[in-house]
Amino acid sequence: MTTALLDDALATFDALFEEARIAGEPDPTAMAVATAGLDARPSVRMVLLKAHDARGFVFYTHLDGRKGRDLQANPHAALLFHWPRVREGIQVRIEGAVETVSDDEADAYFASRPRGSQLGAWASKQSETLESPDAFVERLAHVEREFDGRDVPRPLRWTGLRVKPERIEFWFGAAYRLHERWLYEGDLTGAWSKRMLYP
Repeated sequence: MTTALLDDALATFDALFEEARIAGEPDPTAMAVATAGLDARPSVRMVLLKAHDARGFVFYTHLDGRKGRDLQANPHAALLFHWPRVREGIQVRIEGAVETVSDDEADAYFASRPRGSQLGAWASKQSETLESPDAFVERLAHVEREFDGRDVPRPLRWTGLRVKPERIEFWFGAAYRLHERWLYEGDLTGAWSKRMLYP
């Protein structure tokens, strides 16, 4: 029951992630992110994993969109990776508290994005009502003019969110629903345990 088990879980994730890449999964970084606001109503959507290490699993979003609002009100999330082309099918489930990445980390990632994606982050009022497609086209054109000839800075409310794992489950598919499941769990002291689950 040590942090060595967390290292083992992260190494397992890395190995399966590489298997997913080699197996030709359309996008191994695609993951479902489930959140709930203060009303306890769950919401889930697909995002892309942009970084992961011992600190957690990072994706980027606008804090004023629905998932951003949810995670500010209730900073806990569940992630799900599904790689059906790996072995007999793999799921990785991760649950944990959520924190905002540092400004330096968010700035560095934003600077690496294609310019069109940078402009889109400024033009979009994420999750708000859009009157018409033309309204978005006009906003995007306005932003293009505003930043013409210069670098596009990161919007203040656009940043990365890191899910700090407290539970990591590996689900290995098998015939007749005889799946193999391994659960790694961290406790409040930072110690980790590992156990099998019934399928």
